[in-house]
Amino acid sequence: MADLPDNPAFIRRLAAHRESWMDAPHPAHIETPGPGQESVWDYPRPPEVREAEAPLKVVFGGEVVAETSRGLKVVETAGAPVYHFPPEDVRKELLTPSPGSTFCEWKGEAAYFDLTVNGQTAKRAVYCYPDPLDDLGQGFSRIAGWYVFYAGAMDEVWVGEERATPQPGGYYAGWVTSRITGPIKGAPGSEGW
Repeated sequence: MADLPDNPAFIRRLAAHRESWMDAPHPAHIETPGPGQESVWDYPRPPEVREAEAPLKVVFGGEVVAETSRGLKVVETAGAPVYHFPPEDVRKELLTPSPGSTFCEWKGEAAYFDLTVNGQTAKRAVYCYPDPLDDLGQGFSRIAGWYVFYAGAMDEVWVGEERATPQPGGYYAGWVTSRITGPIKGAPGSEGW
């Protein structure tokens, strides 16, 4: 993990960057959600933690590596939900810490892991926030130490009975299902959303 200032000092440094996202541009056409759907454009910014709507499962290397009925999701304007697994529902013996970290202006520093199953490795395909920022009251303390899996690096990811697909672009870890409408950020031209 990087040598960061304590959380209050870090939060003060992030204030201007956070403000810049509050009035980010929107695409010209936003899809209208149908019955049982929600638009990613109705998600809040700053993001917030919510209960997952169904059980979650991740398959890699032909094996179930994480499965839970107690998942959480982080939702943020323009993005697909990012699903978080409690540590006790993840096969942690398959994870190896990976060097480097990233920083989210809302949640703080993320630690990364390689996932290895049956000789197959997905590098930096899993992450968690060991000590998330929670100064905005959005519930990020609830995801401390919980694991996120990049859908595009896994064999399969499931939300209930639906196989999810990765959020466009590969940078974000959101899982796309028929429950959400977009457009969803990540594809070329959506960087400012």
